[in-house]
Amino acid sequence: MDLSKIFLKDACPTSIGGQAVMEGIMMRGVERSAVAVRIPDGRIHMKTYANKKLGKWSKVPLIRGVVSFVTSLVQGTGTLMYSADVLEEYWPEEEGLEEDKFEAWLNNKFGEKKAWNLMVYLSVVFAIAFSIGVFILLPTAIVDLAEHVTKNAVALNLIEGIVRIVLFVIYVVLISKMEDIKRVFQYHGAEHKTIHCFEKGLELTPENAQEYYTLHPRCGTSFLVFVMVISLVLFSLLGWPNLFWRITSRLLLIPVVAGLSYEVLRWAGRSDNWLVKTLSIPGLYMQKLTTREPETDQLEVAIAAMKAVMVPAETPYFEGICDLEGNLVEEHKIERGKDA
Repeated sequence: MDLSKIFLKDACPTSIGGQAVMEGIMMRGVERSAVAVRIPDGRIHMKTYANKKLGKWSKVPLIRGVVSFVTSLVQGTGTLMYSADVLEEYWPEEEGLEEDKFEAWLNNKFGEKKAWNLMVYLSVVFAIAFSIGVFILLPTAIVDLAEHVTKNAVALNLIEGIVRIVLFVIYVVLISKMEDIKRVFQYHGAEHKTIHCFEKGLELTPENAQEYYTLHPRCGTSFLVFVMVISLVLFSLLGWPNLFWRITSRLLLIPVVAGLSYEVLRWAGRSDNWLVKTLSIPGLYMQKLTTREPETDQLEVAIAAMKAVMVPAETPYFEGICDLEGNLVEEHKIERGKDA
């Protein structure tokens, strides 16, 4: 891994960030965001919308990390579901996807808009519960068995941290075997390459973007690695109490861990000194699992989304088919997922 291709010399870091979705990319600029999805007939469906204004807490160090994490989780889940809605909308009629019984019940009970919002929040709650259960509570419960081998609190916390990282790696490796996830990881790589190209000041073309790594120091994957490392350090300071108090303390410290991890990630994104590079290496290696080399058409989607958020503030928002420059060609609204 050549760090000079990740921490680019003379590059101008941008606040623009993104997220890979189903067959597409979400790019978030300063004032607006754009979700671009490659639909089955090869065209690009895009939606642009104003970013929701965050409150004063989003500017307070440590607290802003928690706000950003929760906001990103809710909006990210909504955007992912919106991309699925786009694909379903344009799917050939003879191959249309059937609505499952639970989704149909929600639509009949609450109406499509409220049902969609409810599914977003249920998905977020499930994601949080799953993450806490598998990556926070399960490791400390597993390592509880290690007390028969050693009573050393530092050693037990270290083992817990290692178990947590191993579980996370296994999880990522397993889901990466799924064909849809492989495509998402390719779009993840396209997002990083496009941002690298923009930060280097080059013309946004697939050819220019393809020259860069799929790894980026400000990636959310690196944030998760920082979470695991920082949690290991913080939890070690608490010793090794009984299982109940360990679980309680870990739950209570989640906001602290998220806040600290966010600040470290911001610092890593703005700096390129030896300490930042050293701290970033575990996250960069993890990104090798969550990114794949993109194809040209995937880079086109990422570039269109990037260009759509780099427009004057007075530019109208739109939803529909766009060209490779991120400009509206044909208006077409997706009824579900309006708040993606």
